[in-house]
Amino acid sequence: MKVLKKELRFNEGEISLITESLDDLWHLKYILEPGDLVYAFTKRRIEGATDKLRPEKADKKTVRLGINVEKVEFHKFSNRLRVHGIIVEGSIDEGAYHTLNVEEGTNLSIIKRWKNDQLERIREAEIAARRPKVIIAAIEEGEASIGLVRQFGVEEDSSLRQSLGKGEGNNRNEFFGELASQLKWAAEKVDAVILAGPGFTKEDFLGFLRTREPELAKKAVLEDTTSIGVSGFQEVLRRGAVDRIMEESRIGREAKLIEELMKEISMNGRAAYGMADVRNALSLGAIETLLITDELLRTEREGNSIDAFLKNVEHTQGRIVVFSTEFEPGKKLESLGGIAALLRFKVAP
Repeated sequence: MKVLKKELRFNEGEISLITESLDDLWHLKYILEPGDLVYAFTKRRIEGATDKLRPEKADKKTVRLGINVEKVEFHKFSNRLRVHGIIVEGSIDEGAYHTLNVEEGTNLSIIKRWKNDQLERIREAEIAARRPKVIIAAIEEGEASIGLVRQFGVEEDSSLRQSLGKGEGNNRNEFFGELASQLKWAAEKVDAVILAGPGFTKEDFLGFLRTREPELAKKAVLEDTTSIGVSGFQEVLRRGAVDRIMEESRIGREAKLIEELMKEISMNGRAAYGMADVRNALSLGAIETLLITDELLRTEREGNSIDAFLKNVEHTQGRIVVFSTEFEPGKKLESLGGIAALLRFKVAP
């Protein structure tokens, strides 16, 4: 995400930005909310007198419209964020409904009263744009999965399965060749490739790459896992391989925090989960780190009940981390009620 302009007074005002990736659209899903004003260039049908006779012939022209947001939908698989609302400013159709399709490369302005976590998301998206991009290839004999590491989780990009018999000879080379072709295409836009999996297949494949695709091999690092597929991706993240490449990776931090939380819960230690217990911990000034899912934050915010709570956490010097429910740590947190806290000291439930 590239921020072009930021004009705020007491957290109220306009931020203009350009979306640069699917991750930015995901961030915007949790930044935009009903009542916000969003301005962007869009196509709108312009109807004249003759168009009423043949409406199917009406032209669509590019215009800059401002809409009052009513609903936001994130379409991950079509790389699009749809922002629905009523036109409040523009050259045409004020008061009519319209949908802005926000895609990679969209220039838009957002005017609203900004909350601290939303400004933090903007800051994170700016920083993330400068981090290395990583893909994971989880491999075992005759089977592989390729996943792209995004800010909201690991998105499986492709998979490959081939019967190898005893795993020797031409069939194995064909399998390696096909996998190398898929990785070469995927790796053109990334800075590192993690080759993961059980056994020695990944080492053999790296040797194959060094011969066939030496430039791709230079981007590759090895990581042991006990499985492949989604489970293999998650193992890579838990072991810190992505963090070693991306340092302050959002995903890695979430995985580490949820692991610490589960450990404290298992020991009946310095942790609270569920809204009631977390509010109790806050009343005692015990919250060191608040963990909350993006979905719970969004739904609670619709009822205007969460922002005062978050401000109280900040006032007691607590840190707030918003988890993505697209990724395994966020799903674990969701199973605990969507909210938990690591505490400064143990409190009675």
